[in-house]
Amino acid sequence: MSKKLLLTYDHIPGINTLEVYRQNNGYKSLEKALKTMKPDDIVEEVKKSGLRGRGGAGFPTGMKWSFLAKPEGVPRHLVCNADESEPGTFKDRYLMERIPHLLIEGMIVSSYALGANTSYIYVRGEYFYIIKILQNAIKEAYAAGLLGKNILGSGYDLDLYVQPGGGAYICGEETALLESLEGKRGNPRLKPPFPAVAGLWGRPTVVNNVETIAAVVPIVNDGGDEYAKIGIGKSTGTKLISASGHINKPGVYEIELGVPVEEFIYSDEYCGGIRNGKKLKAVVAGGSSVPILPTELILKTAKGEPRLMSYESLSDGGFATGTMLGSGGFIAMDEDTSIVKNLFTFARFYHHESCGQCSPCREGTGWMEKILKKFIDGKATMSDIDLLWDVQSKIEGKTICPLGEAAAWPVAAAIRHFRHEFEEYVRNPQSIHDVKHYFRLNNLVEA
Repeated sequence: MSKKLLLTYDHIPGINTLEVYRQNNGYKSLEKALKTMKPDDIVEEVKKSGLRGRGGAGFPTGMKWSFLAKPEGVPRHLVCNADESEPGTFKDRYLMERIPHLLIEGMIVSSYALGANTSYIYVRGEYFYIIKILQNAIKEAYAAGLLGKNILGSGYDLDLYVQPGGGAYICGEETALLESLEGKRGNPRLKPPFPAVAGLWGRPTVVNNVETIAAVVPIVNDGGDEYAKIGIGKSTGTKLISASGHINKPGVYEIELGVPVEEFIYSDEYCGGIRNGKKLKAVVAGGSSVPILPTELILKTAKGEPRLMSYESLSDGGFATGTMLGSGGFIAMDEDTSIVKNLFTFARFYHHESCGQCSPCREGTGWMEKILKKFIDGKATMSDIDLLWDVQSKIEGKTICPLGEAAAWPVAAAIRHFRHEFEEYVRNPQSIHDVKHYFRLNNLVEA
C-alpha cells in the first residue's frame, strides 16, 4: 500500500468541514509554522523536500520561491492556480471538493513563508460548485481566527480570496492567469519580467498549482528530509494521478513517485487493468499535451528497463521514445481506440483554446485541425501525413507560451508511433464510416 500524504483522510465523512478537518490533524502545520518557524525556515524545508511543481512543469518549488523579489515597501502575493483545464486532468478538483481546508492551510503556510498578506485562489470557471465549497471553507477559517488579522496570535495577517476563472484554457498559463485576475483578457505576457519580479499588479508574485500548495502541509508537519525519503531520485514525495480511459477503475490515485507504470495500470490497488479484457494500445501519461506512447514504450523504456511513474523515467528517451509526467492526467487506450480520431479531438480543442496572440499557434493549430478533419472525413492523402508533420514542426519554440507546443507534441508523437494508422485511413477511408466500427469501439450490440 502506497503512503498517502494528501488523501489520507479523504474518505472520512465531513472532512470538508473545519471541525472534522481539525479533528484529523488539520492546521497542525499552520500552528507549527507560525509558532516555531521563521518564513525562511519554511522555504528551506520546501527546498530540502525536493518538491516539484505538480501542475505540469515539474520545476523545483523551493527554488521558485527563492526567486521572489522582496523590495522594501512593496506587497507580495501568492496565487494558487486552480484553473484545471488540461484534458484528462481532474485531481485538483477532487482535492478541493473533498478536502478544501488542506488547500487553505497550505495557502496560509505558503503565504507566511513568502511574506504575502493577500493571496488568491484562481479557480476554473466551470468549477462553480468548487468555488462555493472553497468560499464556505474560507469563511470557517476566518471565523476560527485562522485567516484575517493576527492569525493564532502570531502577528501575521492574511486575507484570502477566491476568483472564478475566465473560462479559457489559456488562463492556466501563469501570466495569462495574472492578466485575468487583474480583470483583463487572459493573454500570456512576454517574459522577462517574470512573475517573481513583476506579477500581479506589477508586484512580486508566486503562482503555484493546487497540489503543490497542498503538499507544503505534510512537508512542514514532517520536515523536508522526511518528505524527500518518499519517491525515487529527484522525483520525491507523492503525486496525485487522474486516471481515465479504458481502465476498470478510473479515479484519482495518490502514488509514491517511482511506482512502475505496469503496476499502476494492472494492479488492483490502482487502475485494475484494461476493461472488458481488452489489450492496452497506448497511453497519454500526463494530460493531453504530452506525447502519446504505444504499449511497448509506456511499459518499458527503449533500453528495456521498466518504465516508472516519475519525472525522469517517463521522460527517458526524450520525445523520440519517452513522454512527460506533466499534470498526471493518465489516459489509457485499448486496442479498439482510433489514435487519429483521438488526436483530432485534441487538435480541435487546442485550436479553439488558442488566444491568437502568436501566429504559429493561431494558424498552426487551425491547420492541424483542418488536416486531421480530412482523415476523419476519408479525404486525406499520403502527402497530408507529411504536411501535418511539417505544420507541427513550425510551432515548437516560436510562441509566447507553451500552448502551441502542447498542441504540436501530441501530433508529432502520434505520427511517430502510429504512422501506419494514418496510412490506413488513407488506404481504406470507407472503414472510417462503417457503423460496426462505432459499435465495436463502444462495446455495443447492433440493433
